[in-house]
Amino acid sequence: MKRVNIIQPKALLKVIAILLPLVFSANRISFASAEQAATASRQTTEVALPASASGAEAAPEEEKAGDVIMHHILNNNEYAFPPFGSVPLPHLSIPASVPVLGGLDISVTKHVVMLWLVAGIILIVFSLVGGKYRKLTAQQAPTGLSNAIEALIDFVRLDVAKPNIGHGYEKHLPYLLTVFFFILFCNLLGLIPYGATATGNINVTLVLAVFTFLVTQIAAFKAHGVKGYLQHLTAGTHWSLWFIMVPIEIIGQFTKPFALTVRLFANMTAGHIIILSLIFISFILKSYVVAAAVSVPFAIFIYLLELFVAFLQAYVFTMLSALFIGLASAHEGHAEDEAGVAHH
Repeated sequence: MKRVNIIQPKALLKVIAILLPLVFSANRISFASAEQAATASRQTTEVALPASASGAEAAPEEEKAGDVIMHHILNNNEYAFPPFGSVPLPHLSIPASVPVLGGLDISVTKHVVMLWLVAGIILIVFSLVGGKYRKLTAQQAPTGLSNAIEALIDFVRLDVAKPNIGHGYEKHLPYLLTVFFFILFCNLLGLIPYGATATGNINVTLVLAVFTFLVTQIAAFKAHGVKGYLQHLTAGTHWSLWFIMVPIEIIGQFTKPFALTVRLFANMTAGHIIILSLIFISFILKSYVVAAAVSVPFAIFIYLLELFVAFLQAYVFTMLSALFIGLASAHEGHAEDEAGVAHH
């Protein structure tokens, strides 16, 4: 008898999970293209009056592929659900009568909504995992989501925090775990249909980098005191070289959070631009062959790469934060003392 191969349901679900975001992306782009075509047709059917007679301004230029891509990745005051429309978000600002902060724009934007959503998901996930752990006995092992979260926590604790910070890493572990899971969830939510990548906003990555900068400086003050902190700025050089070393050390303190900001922002933004650009090729050339042979296969590859980058960037940001904290709080000669103890 011949063996008949039947597609397993799990394999079919995996294929659907990969293709569904691309279908929604293509749907958003086609919807935007349809709007562009409708706008262009309306502009051609209208009778334009001379500017000298009517004083009217020239009609706006047709929106191009680059404009649609930038509208997708940039922050805005509405949350779009094409082709179903969009939801306007409230515009808020601090009254001008308030001192210092008067006139500050605190409007709710698309990325703000995603930050709230990520915070809610983290609270729900860890509440469920914590509840399951409280019910476990000494002979039971966690399963499912609890097992996955435990593996990630052990990874951050043993492979990120402990090697880079060393003694006393436990007090910095809550911050590192929070940063890791917050960035990871933000990155993953940006890959689902109708999602937006909050870490693709440089304001979000800048705030995260500022938190790392503050934790690093506090750790340095606690480890060395004010006198030791100021001595650290001289890098142990002769006083005649302080006018060179002190500015370099101060600039170095600020280049570290700058690197954290730009790295996370650029990596999370670039992937979305590449995916949308590949899908747009088929619409620009109006070719099903290009869509089947180029756009869809390469977009799927970049999408899977983005899934890997989502975990990678969360790890890189957390690892560098732990490294900066460890360098700031390390005592000079500590490594030599440990080496001497090991030798004896």
